[in-house]
Amino acid sequence: MTRVGVVAIGRNEGERLRRCLASLQDADARVVYVDSGSTDDSREIARSFGVDIVSLDMSAPFTAARGRNAGVEALREGGLPDYIQFIDGDCAVADGWLTAATAALDEDPDLGLVTGWRSEVARDVSVYNQMCDVEWHRPAGEIRACGGDLMVRSKVFDEIGGFDPGLICSEDEDFVLRLRKAGAMARRLPLKMTSHDANMTRFSQWWRRTLRAGHGFAEVGRRHGDHFVAERRRAWVYGLGLPLVALFGVAWLGWIASLGVAAIYGLSWWRTAKGLERNGQKPAEARRHAAFYTLAKLPHLLGMLLYHIRRLRGVRPRLIEYK
Repeated sequence: MTRVGVVAIGRNEGERLRRCLASLQDADARVVYVDSGSTDDSREIARSFGVDIVSLDMSAPFTAARGRNAGVEALREGGLPDYIQFIDGDCAVADGWLTAATAALDEDPDLGLVTGWRSEVARDVSVYNQMCDVEWHRPAGEIRACGGDLMVRSKVFDEIGGFDPGLICSEDEDFVLRLRKAGAMARRLPLKMTSHDANMTRFSQWWRRTLRAGHGFAEVGRRHGDHFVAERRRAWVYGLGLPLVALFGVAWLGWIASLGVAAIYGLSWWRTAKGLERNGQKPAEARRHAAFYTLAKLPHLLGMLLYHIRRLRGVRPRLIEYK
């Protein structure tokens, strides 16, 4: 039996899925593809690679967590391997990653999971792809949480009950937080793990993705009170507090109130841009990204409010897609 099982999840990924599965073709691993109701040729592409295919029941809401759990159940039928690599269908695994990740877990029995660095295959196609590329490249070492591309011990996966299928986003953050609370360690290796194709070329895509992130800040933050604290605070202050000050402050201070609020936003943008430059970004790119990071507080807030409204009304969350 192979020591590594790979669970790839996707919906209408098409050629991106082909690239994903091609990167695993020579790997010494059993691969399962979990499809979430694709209407394109994704399942046919998966069949052409000879991987196991799981089609999720369309009567229940699709979530990445549900797909990953279903993939593990499919692996279990042939005997669960020691380690499970999760990957999104719009990613390709880097050469040598599976071997390096396995070695790291073999070496340290206290290590519950490892992740690495993602990179964008078409970084400069849009500013949105550029921001994704920056987002993926976090410092190596012990980590508090990470995205969904990761390798985890099967034993640890079972101990914490897998991913929570009720979460429509940030299920990966929740997974790692629970893993760490169970006593296992998580580490980012200083290695390229996957290449990603965000394929974001429109402002509307970025807006919905950022809205979804806000939903995750609220939901996962409510479950783990010490997580996403700064993100939630910034959303409340810059997305709601300052606009209210500008709106109602006009009655007492006139245009000075609006000017003061604008100055605070400008200072936030400037500090963000300078921070990005210190991290190695070119000045023009840093200024452009900083503008979007400043604007992001509004969709973050709207996503947080959407979560709380749904929660108070008892409405089941629906997937927020941006592709």
